[in-house]
Amino acid sequence: MGAPASQNLWISTFLEAQAAELGAATNTLLAYGRDLKDFASWLERRKTDFDEVDRDKIEAYLIDCDALGLSSSTRARRLSAIKQLYRFAFEEGWRESNPAIQIKGPGRPKRLPKTLDVPEVDRLLEAARKMGRSTADKVRNTCLMELLYATGMRVTELVSLPVSSARGDPRMLLVLGKGGKERMVPLSPPALEALSVWLELRDEVEEQVVAKGGQASRFLFPSRGKSGHLTRHRFFLLVKELAVEGGVSPEKVTPHTLRHAFATHLLANGADLRSIQTLLGHADVATTEIYTHVLDERLSELVLEHHPLAKDEPSDKG
Repeated sequence: MGAPASQNLWISTFLEAQAAELGAATNTLLAYGRDLKDFASWLERRKTDFDEVDRDKIEAYLIDCDALGLSSSTRARRLSAIKQLYRFAFEEGWRESNPAIQIKGPGRPKRLPKTLDVPEVDRLLEAARKMGRSTADKVRNTCLMELLYATGMRVTELVSLPVSSARGDPRMLLVLGKGGKERMVPLSPPALEALSVWLELRDEVEEQVVAKGGQASRFLFPSRGKSGHLTRHRFFLLVKELAVEGGVSPEKVTPHTLRHAFATHLLANGADLRSIQTLLGHADVATTEIYTHVLDERLSELVLEHHPLAKDEPSDKG
């Protein structure tokens, strides 16, 4: 099969295949598209295109990205998009070789995820029970926070939960994760209770909508916006508001830090990495292993703070 006639066609054909064959998420496709268009523009300024690229050209592009001050994570992401494109091009027969196959990325510095201690999570949960313009808001906020902390779901997974997953007094929820992969997550008693209370109130509101000629939502956390459910952005702002209400620093609180808290607290209480990997929906246990470093760092802090030999000895006087 011959290569597409233009760089835009290369990109669009590649993205269509990623969506159709791999079920790539919309955000992933948008990121690939932006990165590949930037690379295409760079090539055009040098009077060349995807079909003529060799390893030296790709490495020169990465050097230019570095010179522009782009972070190592951004450069690594751009190289990943280029590698994916050329692997696809090679498999489709657009090129006889893959010029990106041996190029190594800049690597990403291992940064430990921010997390929260148990008292901070308790304050957030208490704030959720108190904060809201109406009883419905308070019940919904409580359900959102209890589910997030009890399951470690990604924020997109949480806000887009279908209401069908919560029917029948479930002890577990079926979650649709990255790449369309499903997993089961168990619910704690507080999460189960919060879900039951919210579901009853939510259904009453939806019945009123239907009675007025509207259509019932298929989502657990409905919204009248375009997506049909509470958005990631609105939930992000909500979590910040709860942090202020609960006396927790808003700088350290995001929906993702609740996911990290879930994993770190499980590990601290004896859960094994494989189980946490399954619950979080990580494809590779190596991703989950970072929580052992979080725990190690916390234990080190505890020793330095509380062990008598770690304290400065009082100086002799007289």
